[in-house]
Amino acid sequence: MTDQSNKLDPIEKLKEDSQFLRGTIREGLQDPITASISDDDTKLLKFHGSYQQDDRDIRDERRKQKLEPAYQFMLRIAIPGGVATPKQWLAVDDLAQKYGDGTIKLTTRQAFQLHGILKWNLKDTIKTINDELMTTIAACGDVNRNVMCNPNPYQSEVHQEIQDWAQKISDHLSPKTGAYHEIWLDQEKIIDSKQEAEPIYGKTYLPRKFKIGIAAPPSNDVDVFSQDLGLIAIIDDNEVKGFNVVVGGGMGSTHGNTETYPQVGKIAGYCDKKDVIEVAEKVVTIQRDYGNRENRKNARFKYTIDRYGLDWFKQELADRLSWELEEAKNYHFDHNGDRYGWIKGKNRWHLTLFVENGRVKDTDDYQLMTALREIAQIHTGDFRLTPNQNLVLANVTAPKKKKIQEIIDMYAITDGKHYSGLRRNSIACVALPTCGLAMAESERYLPSLIDKIEGLMSAEGIQEQEIVIRMSGCPNGCSRPALAEIAFIGKAPGKYNFYLGGSFIGDRLNQLYRENIGETEILSLLKDIFHDYANDRLEKEYFGDFVVRKGYVDEVYDGRQFHREQRGAL
Repeated sequence: MTDQSNKLDPIEKLKEDSQFLRGTIREGLQDPITASISDDDTKLLKFHGSYQQDDRDIRDERRKQKLEPAYQFMLRIAIPGGVATPKQWLAVDDLAQKYGDGTIKLTTRQAFQLHGILKWNLKDTIKTINDELMTTIAACGDVNRNVMCNPNPYQSEVHQEIQDWAQKISDHLSPKTGAYHEIWLDQEKIIDSKQEAEPIYGKTYLPRKFKIGIAAPPSNDVDVFSQDLGLIAIIDDNEVKGFNVVVGGGMGSTHGNTETYPQVGKIAGYCDKKDVIEVAEKVVTIQRDYGNRENRKNARFKYTIDRYGLDWFKQELADRLSWELEEAKNYHFDHNGDRYGWIKGKNRWHLTLFVENGRVKDTDDYQLMTALREIAQIHTGDFRLTPNQNLVLANVTAPKKKKIQEIIDMYAITDGKHYSGLRRNSIACVALPTCGLAMAESERYLPSLIDKIEGLMSAEGIQEQEIVIRMSGCPNGCSRPALAEIAFIGKAPGKYNFYLGGSFIGDRLNQLYRENIGETEILSLLKDIFHDYANDRLEKEYFGDFVVRKGYVDEVYDGRQFHREQRGAL
């Protein structure tokens, strides 16, 4: 273990002195003078599942009026594997109407997000969430985040077992501090914080956030190679036998800093399912002990793996386990998207609905939120949030299927089948106006850009082609853009870095094709590339594979090559 005590990032001292994430959050919530909390408490609040934000659309106007920013809070609800009951869905809907901005965001990590919550309402919102057997703790912060798993209904026979493992891993790695219950649920302090302990994390938790996802081949919908710890389920005769262990994935980077980069995870071996919780814990402790606590831009697990090497990691893990991982088992992925419409499971029906960019809301001509509320009032199965920001109405009985379809028809809700292959495979992060990191639009802009790109594809007769397209308002990569066949990462208002060449199954990085360009140039470039693709693609060749084969960008399987000079691109 390295001694970094003299050069630690200031947040390490903040965590150590926070009394296990308490800080002065309780006092800040009671301060009537401001709608915000202090900078230090804002950092600690992330561990409790919330980010302080403000409405950037009106920031300048409020500054002119000599008013403080329009502070509000985003609250993230962690639901392992994205599975919620109809009662929980209705509770989240009610909170969105009562305290939020009237919408629900389905995230790329299968969690709920509520936006626009004022400080005065934050505690009541979290209390209600807890009353409905959900939580916001560890939805953000330097801990293990919401554990993802495959929700696709055509694999319903194994879904429950995979979901159970996601829940067990999440529970095991959840922080043990009493701060959450004291601050938000008014529970008495049971033990002095000086005697309190975090058996897995310690007083300073992890150097950065940590993400775990479980994939069930042939679907890689969780983008398992983007996870700090990915688990590929090995399934035989409709039973999960164990998991291939993938380590060191991650999507974030920083513009202009070549020491930061996205990375695809590396397969370290295989473990039996009975050992997977122990493996997950030991992997987290390796990152706890060896992750970079001096520079948060290089603190994710991918940098730890790249710095020390995969062989070192495997030996370190074996030492902590007192046994070695087995050789990885064979597996096969063929897609990372969702399958829309009704699907018959063993004894139940499942309906996957397209939710553009994961935003559940009502508009004048599309009342999605109202329709889902009415469905939740009669549905007896569950709601599953997909890693692609869509929604599965799962475990529907035959009698309920007819009633649900009537509601779907009445509100003209789409299952997504009639959309283009491009739109069906699109993801966008929230970005403006609420995300403080956003450099450009994403969720509000991508749909209209796709409208125009679809026109280009139709002109070439390739409008039905499945292409993964993703947009992020900044390089932190919440929409997992570095794995997309086409990706746009915000650089400035109206300007994006344009990437090409990820794989359709999510196991290869894309590469920068053009830097800092706007819509006109984006469409001009895509017009020529689509024309080439329409006329020179191989049979069943995916777009990402085509642009690599034709030399538009290089093939990139290691993030350390992500920033290399592009072939003939600029």
